This record gives sequence, C-alpha cells and structure tokens, in this order.
Amino acid sequence: MTTTQPQVFERVDAPHAAEGIRGVFGRRRARRNDEQGDRGIVSDSERKKRGIKVGMSGVHLVLFVGLVVAGLGPLLWLAKAAVTPTQDTLRQPLALWPNGIDWANIPQAWNDVHIDQFFWNTIVIAAGSWAFQLVVATTAGYALSVLRPKYAPILNGAILATMFIPAVVLLVPLYLTIVNPPLLGDVSLLNNYLAVWLPAAANAFNILLVKRFFDALPREVFEAARTDGAGPFRLFWSIVLPMSKPILGVVSVFAIIAAWKDFLWPMLVLPNPAVQPLSVRLPAVQQSIELDVFLAALAISTLIPVALFLVFQGVFLRSAGLGGAVKG
Repeated sequence: MTTTQPQVFERVDAPHAAEGIRGVFGRRRARRNDEQGDRGIVSDSERKKRGIKVGMSGVHLVLFVGLVVAGLGPLLWLAKAAVTPTQDTLRQPLALWPNGIDWANIPQAWNDVHIDQFFWNTIVIAAGSWAFQLVVATTAGYALSVLRPKYAPILNGAILATMFIPAVVLLVPLYLTIVNPPLLGDVSLLNNYLAVWLPAAANAFNILLVKRFFDALPREVFEAARTDGAGPFRLFWSIVLPMSKPILGVVSVFAIIAAWKDFLWPMLVLPNPAVQPLSVRLPAVQQSIELDVFLAALAISTLIPVALFLVFQGVFLRSAGLGGAVKG
C-alpha cells in the first residue's frame, strides 16, 4: 500500500506578485524608451563627448546668429536708416551714422508727409478687418463644429472649395459688387471702409482654422453646459470663447497683418487719398520726398506689426486657452 505524500504549495501574496510584475514591465518600458531616445543622428552618449558637444554648440550658435541676422537685420537697418541722412545711407549703407544722427526725419515724415493721417487710416482699416474677420470666423466655426446643423457638411465643403479659386479671378466681380451692392439701390461703397472690411470678413481659411480648433474642444463641457440650461449664445460666449484664446490670437494676428500690408484692393476701392492707408500712400509719395524721410515713414509703418508680435507671442508660446474654462 502506497501512501501519497501531501503536496506543499508556496503561498504567493497577490499584491506583491502584481507589484513585481508591474516592476518588470516598468523596467522594460523604461529601457525601451531609453533606446528610442538614443535613436537619431547623435545619441545621448555621444552628446556627452567633449568634441561633439563643442561642435554642436558651435553649430547651434551659428544657426542662432544667422536667424537673428536674417529676422532682425532688416528691421534694425530700417530703424538705423530712419535717422540717417540720405547721403550717408547711399554712400555707406551699413555704417552706423558716420556723420551723426538726423532725428528730424521722424517728425518731418510724421507732419510734412501726413503720415499721421495715413497711419490712422491704416489703424481703422486693420481694426475693422480684425473685428469683422473675428466675428465671422468664430460664429461660422461655432455653427459648423458645435451646433452642427444637417447641412453643415455641405456648407463646410462649399467653404473649402472657395479656397481653390484664385483671388485674381474674383477681383472684377468683387469690385463690381462694391460699386453697385445688391439690395442697396444706387449706393456705392467706394471710398468707404466697408469696401475693405466686408470682403476681408469672408475668409475661408480663418473659418476652417477656427472650426478645426473647435473640433478639438472637449464635448463633455458642452454637454454639461446644456444640462445646466445654457443656450447656444451662452454656450458660445461663456464656454467656447474662453477656451479659444490661442486660436483667437492666431486669427487676430493674421487678420491685422493681412490688412496692414494689403495694397491692391485698398487702392482699387479707396481712390480718395484722404482715406487711403500707408500701404497705398507711401509708394505714391515716394518720388516727392527725400530718401531719409521715406525710410522714416517706412519705419513708422512697422510699429504696429512689431507691437502685435510682442503682445501675442505669449499666446502662441503658452497655448493656455483651455485653462480658463474647465475647473476641477
């Protein structure tokens, strides 16, 4: 008669076993991430070598200096030429004021050439274009992305199709529409800032850009707001817009810069010099003023774009538009 020996099984604590398994997979995952991080032209171990480290630092320095010279060089030269006499600019364009600084160029450009009036016209045109474009882009993007009516795909395709039409093709029919607007009888919009604002508002690129941003917003917030009784306007004003600061900053910069540098359309619809912007008047008065005064006027015209960059750079870098609408 054989006796069966009882089998003894070692008891394993389930939490400790799970922790061990997680530790093994965690180490494997960390090792895999390290291997992926080392992939590239130069690995992390090679970066620590003195020769490679010095060489890469030198390349980075050269690239940084090149970008600074290419980006800031023209602006700095324009600022220098704005207070430099004409003869010095022609003889020694890269010299730093060989015969002194001529500060009279700036007040002469501001007063004698009436840059102040043209500067104000440009601000009005840019501000109106910005306001109209922002209203149309945000409301259209909100309707296509959040409200989503049944005809939204058709409207979205129609807006996208307009981007494939060259602007030159639309120039003549758009001008005829401004000369004789529909539903307004014999009223003409020539020499009226609406002739610039309204066509600028119909910007398909801005609409699609805002729509794509609205598509990425969390739908749970919208559903919670609707549950609390928020209507379409309250949802748009109190929820969507506070979450959309980055895209609003992008559209604002695009709109203002485009209006600030536009030349052909303002020249066509604003033939009266009293209402023309800087982009139209400066080429017209170039032949009748000195070069140093003209360069001073150009320097004044760059103030707003530079100021816009300084104001909105934080919006681009932080991209913190989602922080103000979701709490908890």
